[in-house]
Amino acid sequence: MAIKDGKFLAVGSEADVMRFAGSDTQIIDAKGHTGIPGLNDSHLHLIRGGLNYNLELRWEGVPSLTDALRMLREQALRTPSPQWGRVVGGWSEFQFAERRMPTLDEINAAVPDTPVFILHLYDRALLNRAALKVVGYTKETPNPPGGEIQRDSNGNPTGMLIARPNAMLLYATLAKGPKLPLEQQVNSTRQFMRELNRLDLTSAIDAGGGFQNYPDDYDVIAELHAKKQLTVRIAYNLFTQRPGHELEDFEKWTDMLKPG
Repeated sequence: MAIKDGKFLAVGSEADVMRFAGSDTQIIDAKGHTGIPGLNDSHLHLIRGGLNYNLELRWEGVPSLTDALRMLREQALRTPSPQWGRVVGGWSEFQFAERRMPTLDEINAAVPDTPVFILHLYDRALLNRAALKVVGYTKETPNPPGGEIQRDSNGNPTGMLIARPNAMLLYATLAKGPKLPLEQQVNSTRQFMRELNRLDLTSAIDAGGGFQNYPDDYDVIAELHAKKQLTVRIAYNLFTQRPGHELEDFEKWTDMLKPG
């Protein structure tokens, strides 16, 4: 293929494309590999995910629960207070040799002191005792609409949060975690985009959603855009986060932004 100024000039045989080559042309020999254009992810939480990417432990491809718990323990040892250990999705119990999820007892034994939040799909989250203490869920905490704080026989929270039927409780709990300073959020977002680039993603539509507030949570993207450091082109949607103030928010954003 021959490309100039970001546009394809030709796709075909070597003879078809080499006729466009000049003295300053960069020639890349793919050595028989397939070349594909950059991909677009049409539903991605890039903005929210980027803010905390450097804090998160990833369990994708981990072959056993034993390995996953060891990694969690090691992550906690290098996590500075008051930050949490976070595993935010991307895994399934069926990838593990044990074919099951970790128990709360196993999580508490692996990490007794650093708060830990583990998201399983969008159906539940597992918190260790340290995280329960930090978020303040107690025997007196009522179940929020659409969610369940699982309790033991004495009514005390066990650490299992269940989306019943929606995930707002999970989002709300994760949002209670401390944020990184702005400069570290910038670095974290750049690292996240670098990982997306490694997977051949060059553009995405950010889905917005729960507890992602405009403009505060978009400062990092705005800064990277201003510095021409975005390596993923982003289109994003804005969601109001204040029930009863939707019109007020949209009117404010309309004054702040020029769509297009």
